[in-house]
Amino acid sequence: MKKNLLTVLILALMIVNVALSVITMISITGTNKKTAALVDTIATVLNLELVSDEEDPAQSISLADTEIYTIADSMTIPLKIGESGKQEYMICRIALSINTKDEDYKTYNSETIGTYEPYIKQAIEGVISSYDSAYLSNPANRDEVKKEVLKAIQNWLDSSVVYDISISDVKFG
Repeated sequence: MKKNLLTVLILALMIVNVALSVITMISITGTNKKTAALVDTIATVLNLELVSDEEDPAQSISLADTEIYTIADSMTIPLKIGESGKQEYMICRIALSINTKDEDYKTYNSETIGTYEPYIKQAIEGVISSYDSAYLSNPANRDEVKKEVLKAIQNWLDSSVVYDISISDVKFG
């Protein structure tokens, strides 16, 4: 009698164990499917960012199809007043990369773009002067500002003939 009672108890515990195992597997499987879907979504988004259908126009233009226009004078740009409370300036040299294969090249080439230089300087100053020296001293931030300056120049010219801009000899004072 004692053996049968022990066997029945073991059998009951085994059935409870199997039932709990089934419940655990069902809950883990549901969570695992959700996690796998999330990982697939993240992988898809990362893949879209790494492999873009839209090619950067600056990368597709060869050096042979590029004409450089350098603004003759160094630009002294007043910056936004930072934490120091003093007016600071950024002194730099600007060079524009012009695409010679662009349809607007006849209008905006290195010989004629000089007539628009005051307006180009104004567009450059308008963007750069909205930042302080602490922000601009970081090279990563300067690249973002450079992209904004390029967009401002392209918007003003209403053309993408200027496809890149170089900001060099940067000094703060």
